[in-house]
Amino acid sequence: MHEVTERFSRLVLSSDPDAMATADWTVADTAAHVAAIAWQYTSLVISYDTERPIDGVRELLLSTTVDNIHTGLNEAMRRNFTQRDPVALVATLRSSVARVLELTEDADPASTVVWLGGASLPRAGLLAHLTNEMLLHGRDIARAGGRPWPIPERQAALFFELFIVEIIRNGVGVLLDVTGPPRPGRIAVEFRSAYTEPVAIVVTDGVVSVEEPGRDVDVRLFFRPAALNLMLFHHVGRLRTVLNGGVRARGRRVWLLPAFLRKVRLP
Repeated sequence: MHEVTERFSRLVLSSDPDAMATADWTVADTAAHVAAIAWQYTSLVISYDTERPIDGVRELLLSTTVDNIHTGLNEAMRRNFTQRDPVALVATLRSSVARVLELTEDADPASTVVWLGGASLPRAGLLAHLTNEMLLHGRDIARAGGRPWPIPERQAALFFELFIVEIIRNGVGVLLDVTGPPRPGRIAVEFRSAYTEPVAIVVTDGVVSVEEPGRDVDVRLFFRPAALNLMLFHHVGRLRTVLNGGVRARGRRVWLLPAFLRKVRLP
């Protein structure tokens, strides 16, 4: 994580803070978002009951879902963490990452913390999530300045294996809740890449679980981890991802994949 943190920090310090990194966020806003998450994790990695460094965050944690995170939790962090000086933001990020690593050094990586929506997230998954935030938002910042930002596949794979799979295995809480009745029936999607162990993610009557891959899967998804992460977070469209070979789907009921992704989704 130190390598990713330093790479992201150097990028922030060498970028125009007022350039637009996304449709709504400047480079400084984007760096502040990542620094705020890292700072929050210095308390969250201990326990849910630990006091948060940014006001208005703890109160929203358990009710946060994939669909309300931008207008709720992310907006609260933006509003209550007002620092936008790149040097100060990088200092916060570096010190927060160092503190998180210190606090988890002797912890069981599989031990869980209460995460967004009341989900149970292993501490290893929390570190994978923070790494992914720097990788994806680093891409936003780099693109604002017309600079390259390669995402190493092995680092991207950590997010799939340690975050996506493990948060589903341990319990997602209300994080993936949708309005209306759940789709009845079972959809099983097997995920395979050169960087991860094969695994099946299953949605049964709206409930998400993890299984060993078997013959009864509906879809087999072959993916490059960096491409999958960018697609799931809507940084790259599904069609473009497929055309670039980042994701390939086959199977006996591949037409069920859109319904699966309406449940297993990211902000």
